[in-house]
Amino acid sequence: MWTFLGTGLQSFLQLVVMLVLVRVLGAADFGLAAAATTVTGLSTIFSQLGIGPAVVQRANLERRHLRTAFTVSLILGALLSGLIWLAAPAVASLYRMELLADVLRVSALAFLIQGFAVVPQSLLQRDLEFRRLASINATSYCGGYAVVGILLALSGLGVWALVAAQLTQALLTTTLLVIARPHPRWPQLERGALRDLLYFGGGHTFGRIANYFASTGDNMVVGRWLGADALGFYTRSFQMMMVPVMLFGQVLDTVLFPVMASMQHQPAQLATAYRRGVALIALLTLPVSAAVVILAPELIQLLLGPEWASTIVPFQVLATGLLFRTSYKMGDSLARATGAVYRRAWRQAIYAVLVVGGAWVGQHWGIPGVAFGVAMAILVNFILMAQLSASILSMSWLTFVGIHVPALLLTTAISVELWVLSTALRDWHISPAVLLIVSLACVIATVLTTCRFLPHIFIGREGMWIVQMAASRTIGKLKPLRNLSGGTPITSKTP
Repeated sequence: MWTFLGTGLQSFLQLVVMLVLVRVLGAADFGLAAAATTVTGLSTIFSQLGIGPAVVQRANLERRHLRTAFTVSLILGALLSGLIWLAAPAVASLYRMELLADVLRVSALAFLIQGFAVVPQSLLQRDLEFRRLASINATSYCGGYAVVGILLALSGLGVWALVAAQLTQALLTTTLLVIARPHPRWPQLERGALRDLLYFGGGHTFGRIANYFASTGDNMVVGRWLGADALGFYTRSFQMMMVPVMLFGQVLDTVLFPVMASMQHQPAQLATAYRRGVALIALLTLPVSAAVVILAPELIQLLLGPEWASTIVPFQVLATGLLFRTSYKMGDSLARATGAVYRRAWRQAIYAVLVVGGAWVGQHWGIPGVAFGVAMAILVNFILMAQLSASILSMSWLTFVGIHVPALLLTTAISVELWVLSTALRDWHISPAVLLIVSLACVIATVLTTCRFLPHIFIGREGMWIVQMAASRTIGKLKPLRNLSGGTPITSKTP
């Protein structure tokens, strides 16, 4: 809950910041920032080499592991800053963006700062201190983007407002993490500890490299072949699609990785956690995906403005893959928690190839074509990670598909209602804000009605358990919720 609240707050702040910045900055500014992110994002992977996740996953963690992890993180951070500084002109030439070299060199300073944060952040995750992590992440983002970023953008600094916001966020995050979780900081490179950390970290890093290209390969293609303006439009579409992904998938991944790691030798509990997580994601994302696809024109016009109409179609295409983009994170958490990092890595490599290939083919039809190619790659990755999860848990495909049936039925009902309603309201030339409000009210009424009278059909067994547990943890033992399953309510003592 703390992670959800923190991520929800940060997502809300991101939306507010984006609404302000898109009215102050141009598409080329966002395109430059996105191009820089493709480089710094890859460098972030090498700046850690999986050291942080190895600290979280390792069953027997000793002082020598912590000192070695801290030392390696500092060394890698310094090396990456220097390498980016030297490679910046070549990267700018590759993208055909002259200003990109200066942007990269300043952005590289973040690695010097983040090297101090790897160990304390990993220890807080290992200790399940999600309340502290949530508050740190929200505070640092607010200080970086909501304050520094917006103020500098209003001052007319363009892309440098985004760069300053990024550095400020990194500095605040590191400072708060170091204060919140003290750890041994005396440098040490102990050979055995380094080997222990890098065995897991190597597979994790390989997977992250592949996932990086999968996450940014489409940006590289758009920036290289379609230009900075097109990249700005495309990244706004992708960022809006990622808001629910951050809210649902990222929250579960952040929490379930350390929790699953602590029960990695308990297959029955792992299978139960996986089934319930997948069911929750489907119930949350499938209806949202349908609503976003149908109401995308009004959402874009209201949130970004009519000048961003070019993002509507790619946003709709990407939104169709919301479930696949979110749900695969369950398999990702499971694979890392059980040490199956190399089996995860080659699947991510296939995903990366499909994203880059799909984006390159799709760019012949502009950014909608790129979005379609990326959506197909996301679907294949979802299937590959589902197969890995089923293999780890000895779960049948019939069981996996059955978990999604209630969410599919609920989404079908909502889709039909929204399509009929939105079509009628558009014919009457209703304003976008009113249309969205009316549509949201009708969807909420439909969800409450169907789930109240037909919960077994539209929520399913796992969904009803989630509702009961949420009620017992937050608002007490409510009789209507207890009666959903016709049995004894689940209490907070349930394992």
